[in-house]
Amino acid sequence: MTPITRRSFLKSSAAAGATLALAPHARPQGANGDLRVAVVGFRAQGNLHIRNLRALPGARVVALCDADRAVLDRGVKSFADANQPVAAYTDVRRLLESKEVDAIVTATPDHWHALVTIWACQAGKDVYVEKPLAHNLWEGRKMVEAARKYDRIVQFGNHSHGLRTGAMRLEMEGLGKIRAAISHLSRGRKSIGKTNGPQPVPASVDYDLWCGPAPKDPLRRKDLHYEWHWVWSTGTGELGNNGIYQLDELRVALGQNTLPKRVMSFGGRFLFDDDGETPNTQVALFQYEPGPLVVLEVWNLPFTQGPKPIKPKLLCEQGEAKLPTPPGKPGDTGGFPAHKGHMHNFVSTVRSRRLADLRADVEEGHLSTALVHLANASYRVGAGRPIAAARDSIKDRGPDAMEAFDRFRAHLEANGVDFAKAEVVVGPWLEVDTQREQFIGGGDAVAKANLLLRGQHRAPFIIPERV
Repeated sequence: MTPITRRSFLKSSAAAGATLALAPHARPQGANGDLRVAVVGFRAQGNLHIRNLRALPGARVVALCDADRAVLDRGVKSFADANQPVAAYTDVRRLLESKEVDAIVTATPDHWHALVTIWACQAGKDVYVEKPLAHNLWEGRKMVEAARKYDRIVQFGNHSHGLRTGAMRLEMEGLGKIRAAISHLSRGRKSIGKTNGPQPVPASVDYDLWCGPAPKDPLRRKDLHYEWHWVWSTGTGELGNNGIYQLDELRVALGQNTLPKRVMSFGGRFLFDDDGETPNTQVALFQYEPGPLVVLEVWNLPFTQGPKPIKPKLLCEQGEAKLPTPPGKPGDTGGFPAHKGHMHNFVSTVRSRRLADLRADVEEGHLSTALVHLANASYRVGAGRPIAAARDSIKDRGPDAMEAFDRFRAHLEANGVDFAKAEVVVGPWLEVDTQREQFIGGGDAVAKANLLLRGQHRAPFIIPERV
């Protein structure tokens, strides 16, 4: 099938129906100049966005969209009970036809982030898109291109970002050159269970729309919702789910406005004999040039025993330092905390049209989320190795990488992992072309890793080369 291009999307499609009215420089047209917002995907995080939007002056939720009719009906009822009628959609393409919507706020599963954002930009609507920005690296760059081409405000939904990346930081006063930046995420998870065959899709779900660009495979987990995080075709694992916060913090603190020159990751899905695919314990290593080694350790097993999680820090030639606050002023948050302040910043920037006011522009989100995709690609083309061989494979990465490996091993052994039986998946060190945003070098591993950075999309939910 032919991919959906901007022209064909705006002209016609069997699912989308009528032509969209483009408004490349649209201003809010609602009553009293309110910004008219549609929330797309709101079973979980999207509900928080709805609550925040309803509490913000100058914004009004006018439409809801979700592929699960049960979720959609509950949302519509909550507005009706408050005497606030909203339009309801299961298909985001239909929603984007509406001239009564100025902006989109989306908290769909990861695999839908890029399409919702790009289509919305093409339809002249501004976008607040949840973290991680995209499901793969190529999508993230296309989201940046769409935002710039159609002059849209696109906010990366990481409420802790808050400051634009400043000048590159290579050393700390009094401590010398920074050799490594290290952070940690400890988030206990349980097994998602193991099925013995395809599972029924909830009757309220339009499964074709829910899958969208992802393969429409039989459901092979007990819960369609949330557990999509741990399946590669729809999620990015814990590294993308919550590790993105730490990666963003490290990158911004170091002032890195480009991709690292090389990356590797090791880990595994330990103790869980279940339908999850992503690692539940993972270490990601990024080497910037110029710049330090960046290390993120992700633990999903209980952490009441064994080594304690470490606090974010910089390791310098003459000692350690806390992560510094980057220079610059955060965008206006209206005095609201956390998520609500981040949403206020989006609303106020959409109204002012001053991109410099935005706390977390789409390109900031792309540079941070790209770290997730680079590390996951290394992990996914890696191979299982005995613990001693796994440790030996990173010994040339320096003492900071070795110490991270030893913490990784101690954590797993404290949780009962038997390395006489279990292996560690070790990904290769991959070289990165920071301009072309892809891996370089020969061999099957590089070729396979580059395919993962690009991903695949199911027709007709396809992102064109030229957005």
